[in-house]
Amino acid sequence: MKRLLNCTSSEMVNMTKEELKQSILACEGRTVMTETVVSIPPLLGDLTNAELAVSFGSDMVLLNVFDCNNPQIMGLPETDEPIKLLKKLIGRPVGCNLEPIDVDAKMMESRQEISSGRHATKETFIKAKELGFDFICLTGNPGTGVSNASIEKAIQLAKEYFGGMIIAGKMHSSGIDEELVDLVSIERFIDAGADIILMPAVYTVPGLSEEEVRNACKLIKSKGALSLSSIGTSQEGSDEATIREIALVNKRCGIDIQHIGDAGWCGIALPENIMALSIAIRGKRWTYHKMASSINR
Repeated sequence: MKRLLNCTSSEMVNMTKEELKQSILACEGRTVMTETVVSIPPLLGDLTNAELAVSFGSDMVLLNVFDCNNPQIMGLPETDEPIKLLKKLIGRPVGCNLEPIDVDAKMMESRQEISSGRHATKETFIKAKELGFDFICLTGNPGTGVSNASIEKAIQLAKEYFGGMIIAGKMHSSGIDEELVDLVSIERFIDAGADIILMPAVYTVPGLSEEEVRNACKLIKSKGALSLSSIGTSQEGSDEATIREIALVNKRCGIDIQHIGDAGWCGIALPENIMALSIAIRGKRWTYHKMASSINR
């Protein structure tokens, strides 16, 4: 099995779930995931934000605000198979957020309602599989009301009906005041079938320590899963020095995948920050390699 670092586009898009997971593990903390919003006009107008993200060094692309019942991606030519076309254009594994809404949870802010095609349900898991997603991310956007308990239930459903790689966890509160890096919940997520555990990156949410994330990474690794740190607090629009500092401290914690969110301009991080994150965790050689490698390889 080759490291994701070394893989060509044709190798990446044809990996099984198990191959992709092992390929990420073999990279030893040098994998970049970029999240992009698909429901608004992209930064470059006639190109998708996913294409822009990949051109700046991203290994994996996570689609936010993607509606499985109305599968459209702004910037993509009209097609009946948007995910298959996007994967052809970028040559990278592609996933989407699906949100396990907890309708009984006590909210600390007004709840933001979302369309049914964005909820984490049996129906959307089946559609995500049919559309060709490589992975799904069970998490919550700001104010939607996603809890650790609802994530655990969704993992069990996803394992049965999706079949691809499952990422689970919270980037921020999602409107519910509960512990974000909770070792008990992490263990339950993995036991339920999660392949990758998502946590806020150190320096992104108040009070989250390096020690907490490091201990979580040790637990995750011991149970055979992967860890992902997320920059989901609009700091993806910060300066490059901030991104580098976040990248290095989370690599020191033992994180396998470093995610950068979509709140820069027009539904994508500042492109320079994607590159800065990549350079910080793996240097210019591999960053330029990712940027230059043709999708036709």
